[in-house]
Amino acid sequence: MKKSAPVSRSGRFASGPAADVTRFTESISFDRRLWRHDILGSIAHATMLESIGILSKAELKAILRGLDNIADDIRDGRFKWDPNCEDVHMAIESALTKRVPAGAKLHTGRSRNDQVALDMRLWLRDEIVGLASEIRSLQKALVRLGADHGDVLIPGYTHLQRAQPVHLAHHLLAYVEMFQRDKQRLRDCFVRVNVCPLGSGALAGSTLPLNRELVAKLLGFVDAKGNPRLTQNSMDAVSDRDFIIEFCSIAALIGVHLSRLAEDLVLWTSSEFGFVRIGDAYTTGSSLMPQKKNPDVAELTRGKSARLVGNLTALLTLLKGLPMTYNRDLQEDKERLFDTADTVRATVRITTAMLQHTTVNRAACKAAVSDPMLLATDLADYLVRKGVPFRQAHHAVGAAVALAERSGKPLDQLPLGDLRKINPRFAPDVKDVFNLGNAMSRRNLVGAPGNTQVRRQLNAWLKKLK
Repeated sequence: MKKSAPVSRSGRFASGPAADVTRFTESISFDRRLWRHDILGSIAHATMLESIGILSKAELKAILRGLDNIADDIRDGRFKWDPNCEDVHMAIESALTKRVPAGAKLHTGRSRNDQVALDMRLWLRDEIVGLASEIRSLQKALVRLGADHGDVLIPGYTHLQRAQPVHLAHHLLAYVEMFQRDKQRLRDCFVRVNVCPLGSGALAGSTLPLNRELVAKLLGFVDAKGNPRLTQNSMDAVSDRDFIIEFCSIAALIGVHLSRLAEDLVLWTSSEFGFVRIGDAYTTGSSLMPQKKNPDVAELTRGKSARLVGNLTALLTLLKGLPMTYNRDLQEDKERLFDTADTVRATVRITTAMLQHTTVNRAACKAAVSDPMLLATDLADYLVRKGVPFRQAHHAVGAAVALAERSGKPLDQLPLGDLRKINPRFAPDVKDVFNLGNAMSRRNLVGAPGNTQVRRQLNAWLKKLK
């Protein structure tokens, strides 16, 4: 069996791993995307080693120059990734050592166990910041669509059955609230990601006088007062992937929220609803039926949420049976994390763009919300204001609805005499209940879909998201 070059093997081994083992165990094909963060960590580590006398000033200068050159080569596509190097850490260190002899000292006091933990935290910090910004743009698109159609009413639904009238903006703002909670979760997650594990070694720290505080400060692992934030248990530091699972959990929930929004758009664009139209650039046609305009972007958004949930499940399953501390199983975390971050960020961005190319069909919305059945609860409230207990009022309105259905008349067209037979508290002013404008004006509790409240919420969000 052909042997590969013994890139990462120590003197403990007489030969390198078999070629098929190298292929099976490598992660460089996907963890090379950590290169920027790996170099940042190495720069901070080298700076610390010089501060404690492990490196001379000249050696540090040469190492930093070598790392900068490698970064330039990777950025410009000139760097040759050696497939025999197991991972991004070995690839960069090997390249550095070939260019700078002092690079052989760079791994002093450092293990790939705490190195990869560091790289993942550095990388994930950037992803969290980027995702939070993209969610903010999505919120802006939702608020703008609502504000541009602040007078449009639609039926609100429960059990996918018409229930009560709401402002379209109120419906859209429900998603703004969901995504706001997602941003808050991301901020909370960032706090737990932003802890420096470097200095934990393979699992038991180091006998060298490493200055962990300096490294943490150089890499921005600090609290609001600028104090370094360090992992407090070396075994936990190298085996902890809670921060990854927490992020993937948040991403999965974001995906669920995106999926629910997408489902509303799929329904609203159907001929049966017709409330909105999505721009041609964000829809597709049929290979057979020339009349079709399919909301494929929204449908794929629903599908992507399943992918995010699947990645989370895979990570939870990966960790559940691992003993302390580092186990090679943990290599499997990266592809799931990378895919989750790529998927959720791409889905947020495409949903934002789709909303920016979505128009509202006012006529269809008006026709749907003109159904007097939507005000059946208001009719019960009318009786309550007349002194009828709610349960009796509810029963009376139910009887009126049944009568309207039997007689084939709209609820608001039932004769007063028929209504009074159901309950004598019905009076001529019952007609006012079916004035939609009055109905929306009465819904002014905090959080309700009334005119005043919706305007207030739209203005508040427009100000908050400037």
